Amino acid sequence: MPAPTGDSSGPGAGQAGTPEVAGRPLPLWVAAPMAVVAGLALLVAFPPYGLWPLAPLGVALLAAATHRRRLRAGAGLGFLTGVALFAPLLSWTNLHTGYLPWVLLSLLQAGYLALLGAAGAYVSPLVDRLRWSWPAVTGVLWVGQEALRDRTPFGGFPWGRLAFSQDDSPLLRLAAWGGAPLVTFAVALAGGLLAAALWRPWDGLRRWVPVAGLLAAAVAVPVVGLLVPVAASGGGDAVTVAIVQGNVPRLGLDFNAQRQAVLNNHVDATIELAGQVAAGTRPRPDLVVWPENSSDIDPLRDTDAGARISRAADTIGAPILVGAVLQGPGDGQVRNAGILWRPGTGPDLEQLYTKRHPVPFAEYVPMRDVARMVSKQVDRVRADFVPGTEPGVLRTGVAVLGDVICFEVAYDEVVRDTVTGGAQLLVVQTNNATFDVAEARQQLAMVRLRAIEHGRPALMASTVGVSGFVAPDGRVSDATGFNTRAVVVRQLRLDDGRTLATRVGLWPEVALATLAVASLVGAAVLRRRHRAG
Repeated sequence: MPAPTGDSSGPGAGQAGTPEVAGRPLPLWVAAPMAVVAGLALLVAFPPYGLWPLAPLGVALLAAATHRRRLRAGAGLGFLTGVALFAPLLSWTNLHTGYLPWVLLSLLQAGYLALLGAAGAYVSPLVDRLRWSWPAVTGVLWVGQEALRDRTPFGGFPWGRLAFSQDDSPLLRLAAWGGAPLVTFAVALAGGLLAAALWRPWDGLRRWVPVAGLLAAAVAVPVVGLLVPVAASGGGDAVTVAIVQGNVPRLGLDFNAQRQAVLNNHVDATIELAGQVAAGTRPRPDLVVWPENSSDIDPLRDTDAGARISRAADTIGAPILVGAVLQGPGDGQVRNAGILWRPGTGPDLEQLYTKRHPVPFAEYVPMRDVARMVSKQVDRVRADFVPGTEPGVLRTGVAVLGDVICFEVAYDEVVRDTVTGGAQLLVVQTNNATFDVAEARQQLAMVRLRAIEHGRPALMASTVGVSGFVAPDGRVSDATGFNTRAVVVRQLRLDDGRTLATRVGLWPEVALATLAVASLVGAAVLRRRHRAG
């Protein structure tokens, strides 16, 4: 994309208060389609498409489209990119709830890319003054945007982070050094290098040299990931784990109307596994993991449900981590929990994890009266889920589990807290019965990043799929199909070491987000000097 030589955006198309040396932006008739293509390139980088090299290209297109624009124009272009990315990426939220929640969520997420577009426009004087800074500035702005989006509003929604598009990329290995923020930074850095390279005019040999250097650097960024050492397996004791994917009678929001059938599916599949163990066709598991919502009947209060689970645990002869909905602690309140059910003794109330980050408008409804005016679907959530307060560190006797439930795998601190609490094996209990296979694969990509980030074996157990095991180097084994009944058994080696990412915690994100603020301050200083001059 050669630097523009004419202004076809109309009077005042350049930045207000921008030094004249900055020149003019790309024509709007070029920039707007670029912004849309940027969003689509980002989209297909994510599962189920998995074309991860297109993520840096999407970043580059948005950076170039917003460069040297007014703030409102930059925000508008960022919003176009956000809609093109999030509307299809989050289409699984539209399957059973109607179009309105999907549209609102997509527009909300696109709003954060509008802020990113405005920030990209605002820093234009800085990157024009210091062209070498464009890649790094692009990287830190993306991290800053994600840090904000991951936390606001109502605890944030981290779906669609750049890092989660890299599940088959060498860049995923960078998670062992700095978690998801460092992976996002590396993807955006590569995109910034592409933007800086393609912005230059393509004339003369002297121009080709820096362009070629920038392009080579962009290609080299993913190669750096290959230099990060990650273990292929844990270095501790071996443990045999079974994942039971019992399936549901039918997909959709009414899956839990048949909660007895869902519980029976998981009980029956576990008892069948016990028969195969007795026949010598399957190894005996040391631990069995059931998914989220495998018992939506409170087994601590319903004696029949509890008896069914006890029968399964006694028959298989191993503790079962049960995903259950528990009543209380107050009237009209429930908890989404993982509870360890031991053979012979039943529920171990000392080893119970309550989901810390319930999903707003799905597991609890903020501002219910206002939300009801937007969609009456909120009344499907009859009782608000109460958040837990403790990390999901569960001691089974054979392994210390780091249990997180469903969307919690997207939140850095929720997973990290289990590892710093002693977890040797990461467990993600989830229920994808209200979504589709694309959502399940996107979630599995997050599990892969977490395994590398903390150097732990991991697994994802879903009611309907995708379930499977993940090695500490991110490789997936025994992945199940979607909307099927399946039981997979695998021997894993536990690990209790700590990666650099585990040790440094939030600091890489804090440092990169601080640099994002610093770049905005630097741009503000240049703008003020220009106005003063």
